Amino acid sequence: MSQFHKILKKYWGYDSFRPLQLDIIESVASGVDTLALLPTGGGKSITFQVPAMAKDGLCLVITPLIALMKDQVENLKKRNIKAMAIYSGMSMSEISTAFDNCIYGDYKFLYLSPERLQTQLFTDRLQNLPVNLVAIDEAHCISQWGFDFRPSYLQIHKIREILPDVPFLALTASARPEVQDDICKYLELKSANIIRKSFFRDNLVYVVRETNDKIGQLVKICNSVKGTGIVYVSTRRRTKEVAEMLRSKRISADYYHGGLTNEVRSQKQESWQRGYTRVVVATNAFGMGIDKADVRFVVHLNLPDSMEAYYQEAGRGGRDEKKAFAALLYNKADVTNINKRVAEMFPEIEVIKRVYSAVCNYLNIPYGSGKGMSFDFNIKEFSDNFKFELLTAFHSLKYLQKEGYLILSDEISNPSKVHFLIARDALYNFQIRNNNFDAFIKLLLRTYEGMFSVYVGIDENKLAKIAKVSVDVIYNYLSRLDKLGVIHYIPPRKGPQIVFNIERLKPEYLFISQSDYKIRLEAEQNRVNGVLNYATRNYCRSKSILEYFCEENATNCGKCDFCLRKENISFKELEQQVLTLLHNQSLSLDIVVSKLKVSKSETISVLDYLVDEGVIRRLTDGLYSMTDNVVE
Repeated sequence: MSQFHKILKKYWGYDSFRPLQLDIIESVASGVDTLALLPTGGGKSITFQVPAMAKDGLCLVITPLIALMKDQVENLKKRNIKAMAIYSGMSMSEISTAFDNCIYGDYKFLYLSPERLQTQLFTDRLQNLPVNLVAIDEAHCISQWGFDFRPSYLQIHKIREILPDVPFLALTASARPEVQDDICKYLELKSANIIRKSFFRDNLVYVVRETNDKIGQLVKICNSVKGTGIVYVSTRRRTKEVAEMLRSKRISADYYHGGLTNEVRSQKQESWQRGYTRVVVATNAFGMGIDKADVRFVVHLNLPDSMEAYYQEAGRGGRDEKKAFAALLYNKADVTNINKRVAEMFPEIEVIKRVYSAVCNYLNIPYGSGKGMSFDFNIKEFSDNFKFELLTAFHSLKYLQKEGYLILSDEISNPSKVHFLIARDALYNFQIRNNNFDAFIKLLLRTYEGMFSVYVGIDENKLAKIAKVSVDVIYNYLSRLDKLGVIHYIPPRKGPQIVFNIERLKPEYLFISQSDYKIRLEAEQNRVNGVLNYATRNYCRSKSILEYFCEENATNCGKCDFCLRKENISFKELEQQVLTLLHNQSLSLDIVVSKLKVSKSETISVLDYLVDEGVIRRLTDGLYSMTDNVVE
């Protein structure tokens, strides 16, 4: 048994690696820069966690997803592996303490948001961190052609100046060739070993339905496919509505979104993972750290934002390699809305600049100040105060994020934290002199560990239940000990935040590139076209996905809704009827429909298929003709 297999067995309990995991591990362990493309469910985290455990020192993990950071750190701690996360919204004392622990405390993993790499504190501490591997998750964020570009990723390569001999591992679930090129270029991967897994999922059956009765179709899916499922919707309000509709049909369902508290989300997720809840209806906030192998169906009730997002979300089905279904239900209104969304995502440049100035005024940031500072941010209150449409304000801020001026974090929930500022001996003397605090301090130390070395998350309600007092009493003790300098107490915070990457600029110095604006608009439209092409084109669904990701020699899967319809005898009969009709003549769609005596949608399916196969052609005047009938 190899060293890597022993680590996998000891800490994760697995006897063998998933396909390509060991190839990636051996590549980075030998010191080679590596780009790994593993689809959702391929086990990306194992590829940097195992080789990091095999060496002295710690692995630096760069990811923009705070929820994923927290989830992975908690999972590592459960395996008795020391891990730390530093992200936006933490206080300077928290960050400084975290770095000290990573330098002196034998930690194995430090998770960082990419923006943290640009701080002077990180640069100073990096020189003393015993880094053995740099893992860059969501590496597609480095490319303007990627579906989630973040300019802070362009600065990651600077780490090489301090860590010239440490290998880089870039990870992504989905990246087209141009994005792969950007990853290698901007991360300065040296002679990169590119390891990729095919996007083909043999056990996943793709189904697309255009319908005005989405709930009816969803209920049919739930009743016809056994096992657990995920239903993705576009808004938080809709998660609850759909879950209630399913329950009214006696289908066990619950809802999930990012606006729920950590405790409620954990309860809902655990209930689903253990099988107490059969179906979870969620926004795209559901999925980070989810590794339930036996999901039998994933249903989207709206068109996804991109094929990358759809592939990742649909890929949460069938991770046990058994048959699962990925269904997309849409209607004409969805097509209108997705095109409208592109326009909404790109407010005019002057509007973006006005939003920037208004946000700075709203947060009382003087010119030349604000760099590195984070602020709680209520976007609805801001929009109401400054008379902006809510979506205009949101997308303007997201565009400013792409330009690198600031970060608008997703809504996050940070629990209260406590860190003892005095040593144990000094604390003992304090307790002798202040007997009224003694019982409460003992309660803290009995309930939580590690507060002398790190900031530890606490639950005031839990402490209140143990002590059989009101939660206000707990808050009072914590606040008083904080004022006395015994502890540093950080109360809970919930909601979005804005972090400024640079100091506030005067309007005339706020530069937004017209050419970059145009590139991003075109890239977004291309992503939308990819989604529409997948949903509306009569074509093998699996083949459509593979071709989107530029996989060569893709063939029909034989099991998606299109392939099954094409193989149906009635479809073949319709093909022959169309070919007979178009023999030596050109006909319009309406005439073909009237002659075939079937629905217009069925007729279009046959015509589109024959056009794709090159048997017939669609002429500029809308007529259809046999290929041999066309006079060039």
